[in-house]
Amino acid sequence: MRPEVRAFVADGPLPDWDASEEEIDRRVKQLERISRPVTAEEAAALATCFGPDDCYGVAWSLLHLIESGPNPVLTTRPAPDANEWHDRLWRRAVNAGLVDEA
Repeated sequence: MRPEVRAFVADGPLPDWDASEEEIDRRVKQLERISRPVTAEEAAALATCFGPDDCYGVAWSLLHLIESGPNPVLTTRPAPDANEWHDRLWRRAVNAGLVDEA
């Protein structure tokens, strides 16, 4: 795993809307340092970094980065109480015909 991905993952989930502008900017800069495409291992690690909301759109950037990997990260339906972003990743893979909805 590349160091820039390791650093992003080490800082944990994205902050929520209550985070300071500096913290959000710091995470955006970390994310921008990660070049595409990511590996399957990196995509799986990055998928653990979704926070409780969209973090002013940063979660969308994270989702698109994860989707640059070679395979869908989630191949089975997430649990009903899963993070909404995991459900979104899975649903997008289903809609693209990459995984079955079963």
